[in-house]
Amino acid sequence: MFSAAIVALGIATPAPLANADNNRLNNGIAQSVYSIKRQAGCTTDLKNNPALELAAQRHAEDVLNNRALDGDIGSDGSTVQARAQAAGYRGTVAETVAILPSVSINGIDILGNWYYRPDYFAIMSNCANTQIGVRSVNSPDRSVLVAVYGQPG
Repeated sequence: MFSAAIVALGIATPAPLANADNNRLNNGIAQSVYSIKRQAGCTTDLKNNPALELAAQRHAEDVLNNRALDGDIGSDGSTVQARAQAAGYRGTVAETVAILPSVSINGIDILGNWYYRPDYFAIMSNCANTQIGVRSVNSPDRSVLVAVYGQPG
């Protein structure tokens, strides 16, 4: 009843993040990347890494909140390597980023785009990338997903 009164008054409240949906999306992307690596002949497992997840989360939030950003460079000029190191990762990293103009973000659209981009496909199918962190965030009109791939150092 209280929230209905707020809406009636025209006071906007921020929409909650769909964490369960985002977690399913993140896990699905990581599993699909593993499949791409297997198709490329990689025999090593792909393991989630908390530091890479943190780096992915921070960059996803940065891209979501700074609309001038369109990919790998952060609003502070940071690179994926700098963000991963700041999150505590010691190793070489690479990154893929998806920016979609709605909350209807889905893994099929993301992977369809990444698969046919030679630079992103090379990252996903690189057998040396044995660790991953995937995070996604969204607002009512924009969704961002970041995957950070790691080679332990």
